[in-house]
Amino acid sequence: MMNSGALFGTFSRAPLAFERGEGCWLYTANGDGYLDFAGGIAVNSLGHCHPHLVAALTEQAGKLWHVSNLYNIPGQERLAERLVQNSFADRVFFTNSGAEALECAIKTARRYHFVNGHPERFRIITFEGAFHGRTLATIAAGGQKKYMEGFGPKVEGFDQVPFFDLDAVKAAIGPETAAILIEPLQGEGGIRELPQGGLAALRKLCDEHGLLLVLDEVQTGVGRTGKLFAYQWTDVEPDIVAIAKGIGGGFPMGACLSTENAAAGMTAGTHGTTFGGNPLAMAVGNAVLDVVLAEGFLEDVSRKGLLLKQGLAGIADDFPQVIEGIRGVGLMAGLKCGLPNTEVNKALRAQHLLAAPAGDNVIRLLPPLIADDEEIRTAVDRIRTAAASLAAAEAAA
Repeated sequence: MMNSGALFGTFSRAPLAFERGEGCWLYTANGDGYLDFAGGIAVNSLGHCHPHLVAALTEQAGKLWHVSNLYNIPGQERLAERLVQNSFADRVFFTNSGAEALECAIKTARRYHFVNGHPERFRIITFEGAFHGRTLATIAAGGQKKYMEGFGPKVEGFDQVPFFDLDAVKAAIGPETAAILIEPLQGEGGIRELPQGGLAALRKLCDEHGLLLVLDEVQTGVGRTGKLFAYQWTDVEPDIVAIAKGIGGGFPMGACLSTENAAAGMTAGTHGTTFGGNPLAMAVGNAVLDVVLAEGFLEDVSRKGLLLKQGLAGIADDFPQVIEGIRGVGLMAGLKCGLPNTEVNKALRAQHLLAAPAGDNVIRLLPPLIADDEEIRTAVDRIRTAAASLAAAEAAA
């Protein structure tokens, strides 16, 4: 299948198109079913066409789509209150995407120091392998050359250090440092976890130097790891968190969550959005929380995550030349590949299983949080079949 000549050539798309989806399954026009363990890159948190989300969106679509933030939007107030009640945060700003949520987080951190009499404190420490978005600021924050090449001078103000090198973090802190920005669990970077006590060590450094701790939970947030937010696996409370992906369940939306203290400088006129927080998005976001915050839901995500990890570990034991190791937390799993991850992903697709490649030669498994035990076992079986076929091909080569 060729990409349309009318589109920008910025995506290397798989030769697949889907007509409809239901739960964890996607179907092509000719009826071929694929088990979706890519989840729209961690977006389809409740699968495809979840009846509660469909009902919420349909009802709202018949009432009001967009009015702009010139007026009060009750759905915003309700969703913000629920996020605040279930997190560290006191304030929320709604966006259209994860990159916009990160932009808001960066601006909030810089503005905090500005209003507190330190306009020189604007630099943010980030980590190798990070991915924070595709805007000019967020590609600079991520620091990966392949994303920055050809787009002019790098946006100033980001100091990148090796992945969780605490000595390098300490050395990077200077009189212009405003914040530390990190993913609690790297997604695009290859499902890389922080060391035990890592987040607490960063919190301590921030407190010692008057810095803000900013978390990118665009991929890990809204139940993906078995907690509403990944930081909640620790005793650490951040100052600012950016979320997106799962909170919309497929509808484009994000949010920047902040303490009252960190957001004090974000007064009227300092930041804005035309589409962010519109009634359609808010109806869906509230519907997502209805499901994710229901009693027992997050605990079940953790249980299913262990079931998935156990099954994958068996495949890694049997086919170490294909799968070198298993990473991840909850329903955010990574296959560290012994062969090129593009080859492994193609073999998975041949088994009608969808996954998402990542850095560090990893394949991400990001199934809908509603995946049941049987669907997880089916995915494991298909991964085993793909691994066996790749191992046999390697042995015959």
